[in-house]
Amino acid sequence: MNLYLRLLLLTLRVRLAAALPGRRPSLWDEARTPFRVAPTDLDPLRHVNNGKYLSMLDLGRYDLLARSGFWQEASRRGWYAVVAAQTITYKRSLTLGQRFTLLTKVLGVDERAVYMEQTFVRQGAVVARAVVQARFLRRAGGQVTPEELVAAAGGAPRDLTLPGWVHEWADAVRISSGGAR
Repeated sequence: MNLYLRLLLLTLRVRLAAALPGRRPSLWDEARTPFRVAPTDLDPLRHVNNGKYLSMLDLGRYDLLARSGFWQEASRRGWYAVVAAQTITYKRSLTLGQRFTLLTKVLGVDERAVYMEQTFVRQGAVVARAVVQARFLRRAGGQVTPEELVAAAGGAPRDLTLPGWVHEWADAVRISSGGAR
């Protein structure tokens, strides 16, 4: 299914959920975004193309940010998010018509970025898992600090210290500003 059509449907779902009474999820909660494999998701081997997973990761992050209200708050402040790095590991295939859920949660922050874990799950089994490093930038120029992000979200109800392996991964994939290697 075309990414824009999925985005439209997801936006409608988010707006409907916001109109219903009840607790709005927090930025620190886990978002559960349901999907079904469409013909346009498939590659010649008839399973979801690896690039489609990355597009769905975008939708899962949008779902968490929009339903928590953080998307609107960031926009109000003139902030926008960009992916700085990501890694994904595939364990199983997804094929035409299968339903699955994308779980998205904030792992934590460091001095440069916010890190999210996103897991594709079908019938209780992990299909793929990704870790995404994102930065928030200002439309007027410059980077938003993680402290500003946490403050804009109303604080954090838990420790946002990253696991050691995430620091190691972030250091390993960092491209220096000194030029090509």
